Parts: sequence; C-alpha cells; structure tokens
Amino acid sequence: MDGIPTPNSSDDKQDKVRIYVVQRCPRLLDLEHGVQTATEEIAKAADAGANLVAFPETWLTGYPAWVFGMAKWNDPEARSWYKRLVEASPTASSSYINQIRDAARENNIEVVLGFNERGRESGGTIYNSVAMIGRDGSLRGLHRKLTPTHAERLVWANGDAQGLVAYDTSCGRIGAAVCWEHFHPLIRHALHKEDEQIHIALWPDMPSAHQIASRQYAFEGRCFVVAAASYLDKDSVPPELLEAYVKGAGSMDLFTGGSSVIGPDGEYIAGPVYGPEPLIADIDIGDTIAYKHDLDVAGHYGRPDVFELLVNRESDRR
Repeated sequence: MDGIPTPNSSDDKQDKVRIYVVQRCPRLLDLEHGVQTATEEIAKAADAGANLVAFPETWLTGYPAWVFGMAKWNDPEARSWYKRLVEASPTASSSYINQIRDAARENNIEVVLGFNERGRESGGTIYNSVAMIGRDGSLRGLHRKLTPTHAERLVWANGDAQGLVAYDTSCGRIGAAVCWEHFHPLIRHALHKEDEQIHIALWPDMPSAHQIASRQYAFEGRCFVVAAASYLDKDSVPPELLEAYVKGAGSMDLFTGGSSVIGPDGEYIAGPVYGPEPLIADIDIGDTIAYKHDLDVAGHYGRPDVFELLVNRESDRR
C-alpha cells in the first residue's frame, strides 16, 4: 500500500559500503562471554566506519566440531556435551539476542550473526542459524541451515526456507547461506533469484574448497560475497573438551580464519586474512549491475521456460 513501508524496505540505501568481518571467536559454550564479545566487536566495527558487520557460522557459542569424533551409539560423553550446547544456545527472542540487537541499533550498523539457536526455551532442539539484524535493531529475518552436514545431524535439526531470501537494507539486498549450502545448486539458485547484492557466506573454517565455493558463488550470482570464517585457538575450548575437539577439527590449529571479500567477477577484493584480526573492506554495490551484462542466471541468462524452481517458504517453526 502507498506510504506504508514493507518489512524489507529501506529509505536510504547507499552504494558505498564498508564491511567488517569478525574472526576471533569467544570462549566455546560461553553464552554470556559471547554476547559481550559480540557487542564489543559491533562497536569496534562502527568505530572503523563500517556499515555492515558479519560473524562466521555458529560464532555465538561455537561450532561443535567434537561431534565428528563422538558419533557412536549411546555415547554418554556425546550426550553430556550436547546438553551443554543446548543450554548455551539462546532462542531468537531471548534477552541475549536482544542485547546484540541493541548494539546494532546503538551503533547504527547492519549485523549478520551466525549462532546456535534453541528452538524453544525449554526444548531440546537446536538449529544452525543466521540472524539478520537491521541497523535499527530489528530482527529482519532468521535463516536456519536447511540440512546439517554429516555428523552435524547429531546436534542440529533440519532448517527451512523461510529465511532463504534477500533483505532490503541500507547496504543493499543482503542474503546468507551456511557452509555446505554453497555446494547445493538449488539453494544457490533460490538466492540468486532474490537479486542479492551482498551475500554472506558463513563458514566455520576456510580450507581451499570453501574459498573456491565462495568465489564461485560471487561469479555465478554476480554479487559481492563476504566469506566469514572463524579463528578459534585452544585457549577458547574447555580443557576437558580439547582432545575431542582437536580430533573432530582434524588439526591442532583448530580454526585459523581465512575470511575474504570477493567481487562479482569472482576475484578477491580483500583477504583471505588468516589469524584473529578482523577483515575490513570497501565495496560499491552499484558494480553488481555492470557484471550482469553478460551473466544473469536468474534473469536474461536463465531459461524459465525450460527450468522451474519451486521453493516452499512456508514453515511452522518450533
């Protein structure tokens, strides 16, 4: 209706965007420390002149790498750590997430946060989720990873496509996907049809395959990709969990960062940056249109008369 903005509308969109990617993780399974660290990083991003701050996959309370070494049946240790993870996971409407929303509003900055989401306050189900928080502190939307990968299914439930959309923000149209969702052609195309200008690719770590997938996504979607990866050292892991975590992560170095910002031509604009320091990069979202001159997979380079993708975004979330 005329004069009534839609939930995804933005009245003051800007082409020049400064991006700030957080890499250093807070203490694993420590929700209060994570929220405190998140608000501090949001303030640092604003002080650096950023308009958008991105956090990696399940940055808040941590990636449960131990599950890859605790997949046997009836494992009491696995159950114990699952209980710890559930108890450390906030609901999307909790006071913990509200503190991060307040920080976004106070610092006038868009926030994309990867976190372990508890479905209900008293429930035992958690999701690998992404909160899209507006600079006014609004929760624009919530994406839950559609299908947990391999042993991840021991901790996270299947998500849905409700959040598989792009949101109009002051920084352009922003969408997000988690980890191996970037290897799923239908998920990629569903987001390409949303005309993303900035895509946030959330990863726990950044081996070469993840770099390749991030660059492929940027080239294919003719959008900017912010590939956010974690830096996690052994001091941030509970000592009694460290051996199992190292075994699951497959390296004594755990997660080493490697975040980057990639242009719509698939080339790096900034990074990859390894280590605990944040990544900062400037982009011009107006550049995305020029690159669609020769490739627009959801537009003039598509064939909707031949191929059709149907996405069920209806969901009874719980």
